[in-house]
Amino acid sequence: KSRETADPAADSSPKLAAADHRDEASSKKNLCVKAAKEHNIPKDLNKVLENKVMETVLDLSYVKLSVVEMTCSGDADSEGIVSKSVSSHSDLIPGVYEGGLKIWECTFDLMDYFSEAEIEFTNKTVLDLGCGAGLLGIVALRGEAARVHFQDYNSTVIDEITLPNVVANCISEGRRVGSGKDRKASKPPSKRPRKAEGSPDVLNRCRFFSGEWSQVSQLLLNSNKPCSKYDIILTSETIYNPDYYSALHDTLAQLLDSNGRVYLASKVHYFGVGGGIYLFEKFIEEKNVFRTSIVKTIDQGLQRCIMEITFKNSC
Repeated sequence: KSRETADPAADSSPKLAAADHRDEASSKKNLCVKAAKEHNIPKDLNKVLENKVMETVLDLSYVKLSVVEMTCSGDADSEGIVSKSVSSHSDLIPGVYEGGLKIWECTFDLMDYFSEAEIEFTNKTVLDLGCGAGLLGIVALRGEAARVHFQDYNSTVIDEITLPNVVANCISEGRRVGSGKDRKASKPPSKRPRKAEGSPDVLNRCRFFSGEWSQVSQLLLNSNKPCSKYDIILTSETIYNPDYYSALHDTLAQLLDSNGRVYLASKVHYFGVGGGIYLFEKFIEEKNVFRTSIVKTIDQGLQRCIMEITFKNSC
C-alpha cells in the first residue's frame, strides 16, 4: 500500500503496492510529460453536480467516490483512470494515475494544523498542489483567500472530483465558503445530489489546472492571464516517490513568492515506494534554495509530519 487512505468513502478492497509499478514509472518518466491544461468553470453549475452524491467531513462537502466509480466513463474519464484504478485495485499507477480520487490521511493533519497554528489565509494567493479532492484549497477559500488555484495530475480528478467539491462548498444551500472558521462535527451526509443556484462570487477567485508540475508551472508563468507568485502553497502526500522530488522542488521554487510559505504534509516513510519526509528534507538541503522546519509530528498510526518550507533569503 503506497499511501494510507483516510477517505471516509473509500472501500476496503486490497490495493496493489506502488512498488509493483516502480520499474514501469522509472522507464516512463523520461518518455512523456503530461501536458498542462486549464479547466474552465461551466456556466451551468448544475452540470458540475449532475449525478454526484455529496457527503460531508469536517463541515466540508465532497463527492462520494463509489458513485463516481459507477457513473464516470467515456468522455467523462478520457484518461481511463477510474476504470484502471478499480480494475487493478490500485490507488497509484505512476505516470497514469497519481491517487487524486482518494482523500489521504495527511490532508486532515494539515487541516488540523491550520486551525491549531491559526494560519491566516485572508487576502492571500494560494495554490493547492496535487489537490485531489481540493479540501485544503476549500479551507483556504473559507478563510477568505483572495485567489485559490487547484492543480492535480489527472484532468479526470479536476473535472469529476475537485471542481464539483469546490462548487458544492460554494453554493447557497447550507454553509457557504467564508462563513467562519468553526469546524465542529458535521451533520450526517444528505446522500443526494445537490442543486447549484447561480454562480457565487467565490468561484471567480478559483482556477483549476491539470498536468505534470513542470508543465503547469510553465502554463501559469506564460499565461495570457498574468499570475503572480503564491503567498501560500499547500500540498499533502506528494513526496511518496523520490523520482518526483526534482520536479516538485523546481515547481515550488518557480511559483512561491519570495516571502511565501509552503505547508507540506507527509508520512515519515512510504513503504514500497521509498519516499518520505526526511528523504525530501535531505533533498531540499542539498539544493540549498529553501530552509525547512518540521512544525508538527503526529504519532498515531504511521508517523506523519507537517513541514514548513520558505526561501533561505526570505524575511
